[in-house]
Amino acid sequence: MTSLLAKLRSAPQAAQAVMQNFGWMVAGRSVAAVFSLVYLAIVTRELGVSGFGKFAIITGAAQLLANLLAFQTWQVIVQYGVTHIEERDDVKLSRLYRGALMLDVVSAIGGICAAAVILHFLAEPLNVKPTLARATLIFNIIMLLSLRSTPLGIMRLRDRFSLAAAAESTQPTFRLLGALACWFTHPTLQGFLVAWAVAELMTAAAHWYGVYKIGDMPLILGKWRDQRKVLEDNPDIVRFALTTNFSQSLSMTVRQLPLFLVGGLTGTAAAGAFRLAAQLTRSLTLVSQLVARAAFPEIVRAVRHLGVGGIAGLTLRTMRFALVVGIVVFAFAIFFGEDILEMVGGPEFGRAYISLLWLAAAGCVDLVVVGFEPSIMAAHRAQWSLIARMIGTGVLIGGAWLLEPVMGPDGVAMAVFANALTQALLLGLIIGLMVRSGEGRKSDIAVVPKD
Repeated sequence: MTSLLAKLRSAPQAAQAVMQNFGWMVAGRSVAAVFSLVYLAIVTRELGVSGFGKFAIITGAAQLLANLLAFQTWQVIVQYGVTHIEERDDVKLSRLYRGALMLDVVSAIGGICAAAVILHFLAEPLNVKPTLARATLIFNIIMLLSLRSTPLGIMRLRDRFSLAAAAESTQPTFRLLGALACWFTHPTLQGFLVAWAVAELMTAAAHWYGVYKIGDMPLILGKWRDQRKVLEDNPDIVRFALTTNFSQSLSMTVRQLPLFLVGGLTGTAAAGAFRLAAQLTRSLTLVSQLVARAAFPEIVRAVRHLGVGGIAGLTLRTMRFALVVGIVVFAFAIFFGEDILEMVGGPEFGRAYISLLWLAAAGCVDLVVVGFEPSIMAAHRAQWSLIARMIGTGVLIGGAWLLEPVMGPDGVAMAVFANALTQALLLGLIIGLMVRSGEGRKSDIAVVPKD
């Protein structure tokens, strides 16, 4: 242990910053993982496998709709805000904050309109009763209006990962409290939807309180002057925002599409078991998300000053760490996965064990290459990452179409693994080409010129 601490102390400053950020995020997500097991157990046992399938499809559809239209404004803020902070230019930084918030609001309004149209035309064909359709629409509206990408970006830009972790832990905390309240008072599908909606509102409030604590709220609430100059202040910001939006849309499609395929092809009961397996897999492989989010601010700084070639060491260290964690996670899924499924959901959920293994394998592949995509985006080559995601999504859809008739839900899970493997290979190839061709040099990185 002493030697490990000594190595960490002697590590490059960027690596130390990543590990510090990662530590705060692990603290918050550990709370989320523990709480999620408890509230999932309550929901699955109260609603049953079929009822939980309906609940999963409704909440999954809301998440998919929210992310299809939402811009990843936290990445935009980190990508361009680093320059404004280094130059101590609060005017440009305030315009960046406000531009990001405007994108959040526009995407939320578009999502609400889309949700209303979809439910109006598809509620009856999908046999959704008016009461449930109304509850679903209200849940979608609340989720879309719970804007927190911009405040999350501000906290990460300021390296206040402790505040961000506390804010993100609000969601599982209030979901648990809401699930307990429903358990004692109104354990129905509508009741749990209300609990989840309240948790979204409280999470958004916690994120904005974090911005207030940092002291950046005046930058947003001040006079809105020359907001159009945000395009001049941040070259290529429109393309970056659109590309990350499309990339995230594909990522969320990959995350939610398998659930809809299972539900549509094999029924809500199978969807319920598959959803629980997917949720448990995310809890096991949440390290990949945490490493990516913790590393992104440091990768942006490193690429800005050194180019992609300058962060090769950081990427390799991340890969070695992720590989060890991935092996441990997959071994845990093999030995304890079925027991956890049955412990949380009940005996009828044990049938999702094979699906859990395929999904865990996919999560471990994502974990090993977790540093690739942030490096590509930081180098202003987000469009290449988007192409990799598009190809991977095609593999997912084609694989699910071919394998589901033969293997059922397990075939869909296997297609998820094929998608992860395809993306990993393509992202690795892109990183290699960037470094070899010299696109990672500082002179090639699109940075904001000084006035």
